[in-house]
Amino acid sequence: MTVRGRLAFVIDNSLLLIVGSVAALIWANTEPLSYRRFATDARFIVNDIAMVFFFAMAAKEIVEATLPGGALASRREAAVPLLAAAGGMAAPAVMYAVAATALGYRELLRGWAIPCATDIAFSYLAARFVFPARHPAIPFLLLLAVADDALGLVLLAAFYPSHTISPGLFVVLMLPALAAAWALKSLSVRSFWPYVGAAGALSWAALYFGGLHPALALVPIVPFMPTEKRYHELFEVTEPRKVDTLNSFAEWWHLPTQGILFFFGLVNAGVGLSTFGPATWLVTLSLVIGKPAGIFIATVLALAAGLRKPARMSYVDVLVVGVTAGIGFTVALFFAAAAFPPGNVLDHAKMGALLSFSAAPIAIGIGRLAGLRPERRKRHVQGASF
Repeated sequence: MTVRGRLAFVIDNSLLLIVGSVAALIWANTEPLSYRRFATDARFIVNDIAMVFFFAMAAKEIVEATLPGGALASRREAAVPLLAAAGGMAAPAVMYAVAATALGYRELLRGWAIPCATDIAFSYLAARFVFPARHPAIPFLLLLAVADDALGLVLLAAFYPSHTISPGLFVVLMLPALAAAWALKSLSVRSFWPYVGAAGALSWAALYFGGLHPALALVPIVPFMPTEKRYHELFEVTEPRKVDTLNSFAEWWHLPTQGILFFFGLVNAGVGLSTFGPATWLVTLSLVIGKPAGIFIATVLALAAGLRKPARMSYVDVLVVGVTAGIGFTVALFFAAAAFPPGNVLDHAKMGALLSFSAAPIAIGIGRLAGLRPERRKRHVQGASF
């Protein structure tokens, strides 16, 4: 493989995220003070501004999956991953709380929400190493993860308030953002820049000043961008440039987003490797075991209640999605910092968030045993269906 081919492989598989994360771990464990200063200075720019475009790419995947013929085309189909997200938050929280109480670590109960988290970026990357392209499990996971983060914001606001939430200010700024996006679509504006620079900026301000996470600023704006009635894989740029606004946006931001993911890993993945404690195992096991169990059970119950399964998904697919969603790294770190003050307990909980990466090889292993392969092909592997 040529140098250009290797670079294309790294970019197409979002491996810059892993490169940045490994670099962060090395840096944090060799020069911790230097790394801490860098991460503190860069965190706002990377997490709150730059990551807006990654979440926009995830929103694109969901929007296209909900188009006619998509994997989540009907409300009955889209409701399943939403309910799965709720189950994937409830089960690990209960598991953490019950285990902490039973083992006599009641002082750790405040961290019950830490294993509720799903890291969209890392979970998506892991799923790409398991599922074939255009597999319905990809938008299923993304919608689940976005819903998980949205519910997580509610938990943070309700149980771990760091500053005052301003719902009135949020509404005052978000309504003009949505109105601007609607007006742009009504006027058939083809360029994506007004959607980003006008509606997106207002949405970012609404979230930021409203006390919510501004990285989700383009998520409510992306559905207004004109799009083809076709499905295109997230970050895949193997076809000629699309004329529709949404795919033009995705194509333009493809390479910059890979750079953003590198810095996302570099800023967030630097955790000391020498601290372990009870909180470590409570967080790790609740994420790796509790979250997939909750997602699987909630999905089965949703189907039993009459909701519709996404086409071509099997029970094994749902299990793999659940395990993949157990990677809670970055969001779990955020919850941990909100739950515990600086000290040993916080460090132990952060190590648990780091160890949730073990969900990735588990998911890949289950997928391989089930015959799942990430090669780009239209034919879905054989497997038990719902």
